[in-house]
Amino acid sequence: MTTTPDFLHVSRRQFFRQSGLGLGSAALGSLLAQDLPAAELARQPHFVPKAKHIIYLHMIGAPSQLDLFDYKPLLQKMDGQKCPEELTTGKRFAFIGGEMRLAGTEFKFQRHGQSGLELSELLPHLGTVADDICVVKSLHTNEINHAPAQMFLHTGFGQGGRPSLGAWVTYGLGAENRDLPTYVVLLSGPPGGAGSTLWSTGFLPSVYQGIPFRGSGEPVLFLGNPPGHSTQDRRRVLDAVKELNERQLGIVGDPEIATRISQYEMAYRMQTSVPELMDISQENKATLNMYGAQPGKASFANNCLLARRLIERGTRMVQLFDSDWDHHGGLKQRLTAKAKDVDQPMAALVRDLKQRGLLDETLVIWGGEFGRTPLRQGINGDGTKTSPGRDHHKDAYTMWMAGGGVKPGTVHGKTDDFGFNVTENPVHTHDLNATVLHLLGLDHERLTFRYQGRDFRLTDVHGELVPGIMA
Repeated sequence: MTTTPDFLHVSRRQFFRQSGLGLGSAALGSLLAQDLPAAELARQPHFVPKAKHIIYLHMIGAPSQLDLFDYKPLLQKMDGQKCPEELTTGKRFAFIGGEMRLAGTEFKFQRHGQSGLELSELLPHLGTVADDICVVKSLHTNEINHAPAQMFLHTGFGQGGRPSLGAWVTYGLGAENRDLPTYVVLLSGPPGGAGSTLWSTGFLPSVYQGIPFRGSGEPVLFLGNPPGHSTQDRRRVLDAVKELNERQLGIVGDPEIATRISQYEMAYRMQTSVPELMDISQENKATLNMYGAQPGKASFANNCLLARRLIERGTRMVQLFDSDWDHHGGLKQRLTAKAKDVDQPMAALVRDLKQRGLLDETLVIWGGEFGRTPLRQGINGDGTKTSPGRDHHKDAYTMWMAGGGVKPGTVHGKTDDFGFNVTENPVHTHDLNATVLHLLGLDHERLTFRYQGRDFRLTDVHGELVPGIMA
């Protein structure tokens, strides 16, 4: 097993001070590595990885696992009946109160593939790749409301200020492509309640920040040259700014200046690489139809296809955030519409990666920040009644994973007959993140950063590996 490089435990300034070097040119040559071949930009993991890349599909608002993945015959039988008090004793709910009634699903379930994976009728396309995915039904988290739960899932803490999973991954592994960002974010709809915190660097150097790409229009704001300015003009300006920044870096040794230099140069190279990347019309008709993608249109389908194109080009981490999964009311209509949006493209993504030989080295993760209750809820924001929905549920929910060292065609964990509690193989959010880092060749206890006198890590002071989901 390789030892952890010193720079994973100290700040950039500390590293060069301990090495007896000034920052200046050493920072630009050794730290930014902007003139090195792409292969030399990557850093060695702690041990041999199963995966090199991540595509993380986050459904903002928390999909109902009981209507998509975790069928409960007894809950179905008791649909509409008053919930026994012992089932809710000690439970916290975000909104639901008063008389609580059990709520079965309005959707049919059927088994798929040789694995016999049981899925809702809302996910027919996902059923076609059932033998390639691992469904984890025993997840649980600490937070009961959206923004804190989103932050807890992606940063390991329910408040802002901590680095995101993507920032930790790029901090630990570095880049594979010098012409594209190492960490890219794609949105279909508005970001979650936690906003850009979900892809921020927290106290890590900002070079590890996730870069949002837009699905239509200018892919990255302000990337193009101003009207009347040529590429040569931009190069002259950047050279002058770089020289000034280098002088300032040598004087004050601020790592954020090094980041600024690096990002200016990256933006210049992206003027060529990004337009080609974002032009999905280059894909053949069969591929576009498989995803349901439409060139020039912002959609989850287009983002799934873009995620594959980014991974092909060496991007380390791609996160897709899809909005409007918060179904306190109108569950039948709204969940049906959302499932239709994502079912075909996410199944196509798994199939496409597999066909291209990329699935084995790409870890795909799908899920939300928590689950939904087995209790009926029907309220609008103004308190008026509406068609039934489900409240937040932090104690038991479902996610699925594929590729990158995950055991395919399996179900891990189990919940009780009503879906209230995990009864077998519980997986805490920290356990999930510890396992994700492990599949990338990173030890979650060794991937640390010293800040304000403490060594921080993604999993805080918790986290255990989950062998049952690893091949």
